[in-house]
Amino acid sequence: MDGMTQHHANLPHRRLGTEGLEVSAVGLGTMGMTMAYGAGDEQGGISTIRRAHELGVTFFDTAELYGMGTGSNEQLLGRAVKDFRDEVVLATKFGFDLSDPQNVGLGLDSRPDHIREVTENSLRHLGTDHIDVLYQHRVDPDVPIEDVAGTVGELIAEGKVRYFGLSEAGPDIIRRAHSVQPVSVLQTEYSVFERAVEADVLPVVRELGIGFVPYSPLGRGFLTGAVKPAADYPADDMRSFDDRWQPGNYERNLAAVRELTALADSKGIAVTQLALAWLLAQGDDIVPIPGTRSPHRLAENVAAAYVDLTAGDLARVQEILPHGAAGSRYPAAMMPTW
Repeated sequence: MDGMTQHHANLPHRRLGTEGLEVSAVGLGTMGMTMAYGAGDEQGGISTIRRAHELGVTFFDTAELYGMGTGSNEQLLGRAVKDFRDEVVLATKFGFDLSDPQNVGLGLDSRPDHIREVTENSLRHLGTDHIDVLYQHRVDPDVPIEDVAGTVGELIAEGKVRYFGLSEAGPDIIRRAHSVQPVSVLQTEYSVFERAVEADVLPVVRELGIGFVPYSPLGRGFLTGAVKPAADYPADDMRSFDDRWQPGNYERNLAAVRELTALADSKGIAVTQLALAWLLAQGDDIVPIPGTRSPHRLAENVAAAYVDLTAGDLARVQEILPHGAAGSRYPAAMMPTW
C-alpha cells in the first residue's frame, strides 16, 4: 500500500468532541517504542514518528507511564516532533503513582497537586508550552472525578492544556467529569477483537458529543499475523500473559484471524487495514491509534483511512467475530472497572 502515501496531505481528518479538537483519521500510539513489547529502539521510534507526520498523521499519543517515571517516551516524542510541533496534536496522560520503581504502574494517583506536577513534567519532557490532549490514564477511586475535571479545567484556563480526555472510564464517571469540564475524547480499548464498549460506553459518549479513540485497535498485534503462542514470548512482553494468547483461546482467535485475512485478501488489502477500516466505519467520531515501529506497517495503517468497506464486508466481520475475541483483555488484577 506504499503507493497510496502520496495522498498524505489529504489524509482525512475527524473532529473529536465539541471543543474544537481535530486530528487525522488515524493516529499513532507510541507506547511500544519504550515498553510492553520488548526492547525499545529510540532512533527507530523517532524516524517512525517523523515518517508518520510525512504521511499526514497529526495525532500522537504518549503517557507518563510509558517512560516508567523517567519521561523517556514523552522525550522521544518531543524530540521527534520538535521541527513541526505546531502541526501536530500531542496527547499524554497522568494518573499513576510512579514513585516506587518496584511497583511502577500498580498504584493510582489523580490528586490535583499530582496532576499539576505530572503536567509540568510532561511539558518539560515533550519540550512544549502546551499539551493538546491531557488524559486521566485510569480512574482513581480515591479522588472524586469532579476534582480531576476541575484541575484539568484550570490547566486549560492557564493555557497549559487544550483539551481534556479520559481513559477507560465508565458511563457514570464520563457524565460527572463532562458536567465539570467538557471531555473532548475518551480512550479505551476497542477493536474487532474487543467490543465491550459497544454496550454502555459508546452510546454515552455519542449522547454527550465526545470523540472516541480506540487503543490496541489491532488486538495488541494479534491481527498483524506475526503471532506465536503465549509461551513463546519473553516474560517482559505482555503477550506472554495475555489471556487471548493462552491455549484454547489462542487457537480460536487464530482461526478467526484466518477468516478475516481471507476477507481482506478478497479486497486486496491487509488484514490490519481491514481491522482499522472496520473501526473507522463504526462512526466518524472514532480515531484509532495503532502503534508500530515498522515503516512498512505504518504506511499500511495510515492507508486504511482510504479503505471503504461495504455493508456486506461489515456483516461478514460480524459473522466471524460476533462478540470479539476469546479471552479477557487483561488479567483480573489489571482490568479497569467501570
